[in-house]
Amino acid sequence: MKNLCIIPARGGSKRIPRKNVKEFLGKPIIAYSIEAALNSHLFDEVMVSTDDTEIAKIAQQYGASVPFMRSAETSNDFATTADVLNEVLAQYQLRGLVFDNMCCIYATAPLITSNSIIDAYHRLSEGDFVTVYPVVAFSYPIWRCLDVAEDGSMKRHWPEYENSRSQDLPKEYHDTGTFYWYKLSQGTMTTGKTCAIIVSEECVQDIDTETDWRLAEMKYKLLNAKQA
Repeated sequence: MKNLCIIPARGGSKRIPRKNVKEFLGKPIIAYSIEAALNSHLFDEVMVSTDDTEIAKIAQQYGASVPFMRSAETSNDFATTADVLNEVLAQYQLRGLVFDNMCCIYATAPLITSNSIIDAYHRLSEGDFVTVYPVVAFSYPIWRCLDVAEDGSMKRHWPEYENSRSQDLPKEYHDTGTFYWYKLSQGTMTTGKTCAIIVSEECVQDIDTETDWRLAEMKYKLLNAKQA
């Protein structure tokens, strides 16, 4: 089996300038994703897809390849991750390289570990799943959510659960937005049966604001203190 890791890292981040290479506890945040991929020893190629020469240089310093730069079409604010991944696969095909599986790891995912990448890969390769990615439980039951109108008035979205105890409500999960494994067919992504690996809340943090950034650093320190 030939496995490809793609780390999308556009230069034009808006909410946190230079987000993909901003220093996170002593090194560029993208380095954590690159190192997690390399340390899993699963990939024939770990590459960074970027339109930015500084990001490309840093990615190479930490062991990733940048065999080609991202096009203008997949570098604008409207391009999707799928657009980026398909472009990368197409570029490799032009070079005569076709992979069996692909893992997309986001550049700002410092809390992921090689073990979680490996765990997800085993689910992909040993079962009939086409896609595998990590999920985390909502921190509070979504069944107790409230709808708030423009005038401030509110009502329960599911009033039938108003008197239910939190512990009696079913647990629901959401995507961590950190990495995704795909089986490839003829060099392209396929859709089908999906499998989840469940991770703890301390291993997940959206990073869209400076406060998010500080929370991610705190979680990283906490996780590493537990492992020490």
